[in-house]
Amino acid sequence: MTHNPHFDNSWHDQLAGFYSALNPTPLDNARLLWHNPALAAELALDPQYFTGPDAGVWGGESLLAGMQPLAQVYSGHQFGVWAGQLGDGRGILLGEQRLADGRRYDWHLKGAGLTPYSRMGDGRAVVRSTIREALASEALHHLGIPTTRALTVVTSDTPVWREQPERGAMLMRIAESHLRFGHFEHFYYRREPEKVRQLADYAIERHWPQLAQEADRYLLMFRDVVARTGRLIARWQCVGFAHGVMNTDNMSLIGLTIDYGPYGFLDDYQPGFICNHSDWQGRYAFDNQPAVGLWNLQRLGQSLSPLVPAAQLNDALDGYQAALMSEYGRLMRDKLGLMTPQAGDNELLSGLLALMEKEGSDYTRTFRLLSETQQQQATSPLRDEFIDRQAFDDWFSRYRARLVQDEVSDEARRTAMRAANPALVLRNWLAQRAIEQAEQDDPREFEWLLAALSHPFDDRDDDYVQRPPDWGKRLEVSCSS
Repeated sequence: MTHNPHFDNSWHDQLAGFYSALNPTPLDNARLLWHNPALAAELALDPQYFTGPDAGVWGGESLLAGMQPLAQVYSGHQFGVWAGQLGDGRGILLGEQRLADGRRYDWHLKGAGLTPYSRMGDGRAVVRSTIREALASEALHHLGIPTTRALTVVTSDTPVWREQPERGAMLMRIAESHLRFGHFEHFYYRREPEKVRQLADYAIERHWPQLAQEADRYLLMFRDVVARTGRLIARWQCVGFAHGVMNTDNMSLIGLTIDYGPYGFLDDYQPGFICNHSDWQGRYAFDNQPAVGLWNLQRLGQSLSPLVPAAQLNDALDGYQAALMSEYGRLMRDKLGLMTPQAGDNELLSGLLALMEKEGSDYTRTFRLLSETQQQQATSPLRDEFIDRQAFDDWFSRYRARLVQDEVSDEARRTAMRAANPALVLRNWLAQRAIEQAEQDDPREFEWLLAALSHPFDDRDDDYVQRPPDWGKRLEVSCSS
């Protein structure tokens, strides 16, 4: 007997006025291009859901029992400017699956057609954007970074116009929550403080139930949001991930990476790397992400000001830098193989990053090669990556001296460093190669790449771990991607 997933609809049932109820608009000749077997198993989904009569749910043609589809309304600041009402312009929350152990997961169908919040958009996604999101969300998940997940990708014969005609597609996004900073901003700027309170109570009930009876529960929730956001962005920085469009409506209340568009992993180490071709001011440059995270939290804090005194909100915001730097420091010590924090570690890291920036060193490759360091050897496989060998030798001698202080064997440290420094990240050129084949209804490269990304810390000798070709560094990715 097939086990049917159980769906609750708490957003639909508890938050009238926070959404518009509507069904997805199906695509023409929709067909399943890919599904995520590992995630399906976590969600206790029978394989027949991907091949049997219920498979229409992936393309918006049908609903599973218990689903109550809706488009959420929210607002936000985009590129630092108040943009007013936004909302789910091409996505529909189908329902909230409740697992046997009590965990809940939203099923959110992206590319599901026009909604009341589509503004000038067409409500659609294309193969390119759905493949990019599936790849990135799974890549970050396997790197240990909180993120939404991708369950299915559907392609179709529906024409969708971007810079040129492309084929419509849908992606089923799975997440513990789709609550965004922008949800709170929407009702704050509409001067509806009771709805801000209602939304905060809902968030606490769903994600912070241990706070429900606390007198200062809204402050405690905000403090945790601040800490989660700080830790998330620290993890982005450590793996060289640039989100590209950190608008407040793209910020998850529970600290997930959400809304993958013009993202990019660093190839050459360029702190000012801008992955979004639309970001002509560089607001969302790689090295500006920590500052933007704080700015966005300030906007959320302002939206919670009807519930919490400003002084307490500002005090909570002071915890952001501590959370971010603590996580960043811990992770970067792991990347350097430093087993204990010591004075001078920051200078050691800064020295290496300065060398990498000067020479345009490959970020992922440099740290992976550093994992092969032997304390008693004055040479390193990393040395050949640098043109200025003397500058590297000077840094490396200081690094080796620091390693000796920890009194850890090369083998133990190497094992730890290889678990902290991925051999493989999702480079844009790898994604592009998978996209071009998927657009021809051939998902094999996409599936091979996903399989590789699910084991990012394993050694490989294929082109997935090589420096990108020249054309791969020149790819331009915009918000429409």
